[in-house]
Amino acid sequence: MSSAFNVETLGEDALLLRFGHAIDPQTNRRVHACAAALARQRPPWLLDIVPAFSTLALAIDVEAFNDSSEPLADARRWLESLDPGRPGADIDEDARRHEIPLHYGGEHGPDLEALARHAGLSVAQVIALHTAVEYRVGMLGFAPGFPYLIGMDERLSMPRHATPRTRVQAGSVGIAGAQTGIYPGTGPGGWQIIGRTDAILFDATQERPALLEPGDRVRFIDIDARRESSS
Repeated sequence: MSSAFNVETLGEDALLLRFGHAIDPQTNRRVHACAAALARQRPPWLLDIVPAFSTLALAIDVEAFNDSSEPLADARRWLESLDPGRPGADIDEDARRHEIPLHYGGEHGPDLEALARHAGLSVAQVIALHTAVEYRVGMLGFAPGFPYLIGMDERLSMPRHATPRTRVQAGSVGIAGAQTGIYPGTGPGGWQIIGRTDAILFDATQERPALLEPGDRVRFIDIDARRESSS
C-alpha cells in the first residue's frame, strides 16, 4: 500500500497521505478508496479521516500508543502495511447518490448566458452538458458543507470572476475552472453562478450536518424542464 502514497507529517498529531498533485477523477478515486479501507480497518488511534482532492489527512491519538516514543512513526508503519481489501472501483458502487433539483438561469443563474457565450454554446447546450454527468464529491471546503464536484464536461470550464460578489445566495450552483460546486450558505463568492437549488446543503442541527460528503455521487436535475414536460 505504501507505494500508493507518500506520507507527510502534519504537526505533532497528524499525518498526510499524498496520492499526487493533480485534481483529477483517478487520483481522487484512489484517495476515497484508501479512506474506505481505513474506515473498514480503523485502529483505535485513528481519530479522523479527512479526504481532499489528492490527499488524505489523518488525525492521530498519539496517547493511544502508550509508551511509544515515536507514535507517528508507529502509525506510519501500520499504514505502510495496510491491505485495502477491495478494488477502488467498488467505492462507486457503495457511494451514496443524490439528485439535486436545479433552477437554471435568470435570477437563479445570472452567469449562465455569459458562460454559454464563453463556451461557444447555447444556454440549452450548457444545461444539457451540466445535467448529463454524475459528479463525485471530491472534497468539502471553503465553507461548511461546500462540495467541490469532479467530473464536469471540460467545455463548461470558465475562470472565476476577477472581483468576487459580496453576496451569493445559499443553494447557488457555480463553476470555477474545471469544477462545479454548490454554496451551502449565503455569503461572498467568485464562482460563475448558473443556477440555484432549494436543497439544504448544511444544517448544523442534524446528526449529519452536510447533505453531501466526500465520495458521494451527485446528478443535477433541471427542475424547470421537468415541470415543462409534465405540463
